[in-house]
Amino acid sequence: MRSSSNDDLSVVVLASDLGIDARPFSANQDREIEDQDNWHDCSQDLSDEDFSDLDFLQFFRLQGSDKSGNRIFRIVGKYFPAPVISGERLKRYIFHKICSELPEGPFCIVYMHSTVRKEDNSPGVTILRWIYEELPSEIKDRLQVIYFIHPGLRSRLVFATLGRFFLSGGLYWKIKYASLLQYLWDDIEKGELEIPEFVQNHDKVLEHRPLTDYGIEPDPLHLTEVPSTAYSLGRCDERLASREFMS
Repeated sequence: MRSSSNDDLSVVVLASDLGIDARPFSANQDREIEDQDNWHDCSQDLSDEDFSDLDFLQFFRLQGSDKSGNRIFRIVGKYFPAPVISGERLKRYIFHKICSELPEGPFCIVYMHSTVRKEDNSPGVTILRWIYEELPSEIKDRLQVIYFIHPGLRSRLVFATLGRFFLSGGLYWKIKYASLLQYLWDDIEKGELEIPEFVQNHDKVLEHRPLTDYGIEPDPLHLTEVPSTAYSLGRCDERLASREFMS
């Protein structure tokens, strides 16, 4: 049947010969692609956006330089309230901070993973990868190294098994792990970076129990992201012993 409208009609054919006008879907897709291409060209627009609430949290700050002369963006994972901040707003905030505070020159990232809880503080690896991929290539090239402080068992496993495939643009090879703060001082002078007190306390626990982050040794302060395996086994032994006594 000939349509009375002169507009072109795009049709998606589904099961049972049902037809749907696909123009709204195509328009939305084109708009999303355009937004993805242009969001990082809007530094002036971002400067008008109010990020004071995120600045107050201090989870992403420019602070000091490493021994190679790279300026440092410090990220404290525990300070980030993942459930209440969308990935889109986080992306815009990160770009705003980089463009407004360090528009040129090499930089590095010091990420403190100490006592981070996945459900409370982690936006997810997928979101983080998406943000990195959305950054202009010029900013990616300026990023020299990521110092990953106090990586837990889950983080180690994810990056060890999927990192090379999941992280593109050479990002995987820029990650440098530091299980203790003393290893960070090989690349950054002491006093150059502000270390939160809870990170220092967690580091002291790891000095005496280096496997605490992996859930193998007990954690008396309950600071880690992984439950203690030794504690679970001990409770199991207690239950077995009580059954034998009662029998």
